[in-house]
Amino acid sequence: MADEIYVSTDVEADGPIPGPHSMLSFGSAAYRSDKTLVGTFSRNLETLPDATPDPKTAAWWEGQPEAWAACRKEPCPPADAMRDYAAWLRGLPGKPVFVGYPAAYDFMFVYWYLIRFVGQSPFSHSALDIKTFAMAVMGTEYRGSSKEQMPAEWFDPVPHTHVALDDAIGQGALFCNMLAASRAKPPRG
Repeated sequence: MADEIYVSTDVEADGPIPGPHSMLSFGSAAYRSDKTLVGTFSRNLETLPDATPDPKTAAWWEGQPEAWAACRKEPCPPADAMRDYAAWLRGLPGKPVFVGYPAAYDFMFVYWYLIRFVGQSPFSHSALDIKTFAMAVMGTEYRGSSKEQMPAEWFDPVPHTHVALDDAIGQGALFCNMLAASRAKPPRG
């Protein structure tokens, strides 16, 4: 069986759901379980022709001028970006597993765009949520497993910039640190 490659992915969008709103940018950082970064992928996207920005999301973007400028630089057609992304995923040295924080949001956009523009997803339905994994590793309730409650040693000193690739790299390192911590625990039984 091929090794799993954990593809930490962050999405920047102009609304809460794909279709009525557009994915503006996404970045993925592919990691082996030992935290070896095997590759990255990032694209800024043109907006969907019939989509409109969500007013609440647009207001949030007004407070993020540097991230906004970064995600609007050289946008490409979504079909081109997703074809390139699917090819990149298929070229990874293992089976890709989507990793997100929150996976419910980021995976929804990436999966929708892959199905719409490529017709299939190299991830299949494999999406791992970092907060849910933290809940399991820490033995807490879901709402008690946010980043503020996670151990400091799980975090590498990387910035959280709302630039998709920066955030994907940071959360990928976080996931790998959590994975190492979970494997260092004695088995229950």
